[in-house]
Amino acid sequence: MAKKYGVLRSEGHSERAIFIIDKEGIIQYIDIHAIDDQPSNEVLFEEIRRIDPHPSAVKSVEIDEAGELPRGGVVIYCTKWCPECKKARKWLADNHIDYTEVDVIANPNAARQVRKWADGNLVTPTFDINGSVVVDWDEKKVASFLIRKDNNSP
Repeated sequence: MAKKYGVLRSEGHSERAIFIIDKEGIIQYIDIHAIDDQPSNEVLFEEIRRIDPHPSAVKSVEIDEAGELPRGGVVIYCTKWCPECKKARKWLADNHIDYTEVDVIANPNAARQVRKWADGNLVTPTFDINGSVVVDWDEKKVASFLIRKDNNSP
C-alpha cells in the first residue's frame, strides 16, 4: 500500500502517512510526516468530522445531565480503534477485572478530562482506578494499582 500511495522510501519502509478515504473511495486528506513525528489526533478528527459529520461507526454514549463521568472501580478512557486500548481490554478480560469503558471520541467531557490528566494530550488508554490515574497502557503500573486496591493498601 505504501508503494501504491507513493510513500515507500528507498530503505523499504514508509513515511508516517495518513490518508483519509471517503465512502466512495476518494482520498479526501493526506498528511505525511517524518517517521518520528506524531501527527495531531485532533486535526485528524476534525478532518474526519468535516468529511463525514455523522459517521455510522461511532456510537454515542449516554451522558447524564450533569455531564458526570464514572467514578470508582476501574474506568478506562479509550477509543474503539486504538491498538493499545485493545491490548488493555484483553488484559482486563483475561484477568477477570470488571471495568467501565468511556469512549473519548463520543464523549467530549471524557476527552477534556483525559487531556487534563495527560498534559493537554488525548492519550488512550487512560485509566482511573479508584482515583489513581494511569496515562497510557502500562500493564505493570495498572496491575500495581489493582493490587493496592485488593490489599487495601495506600
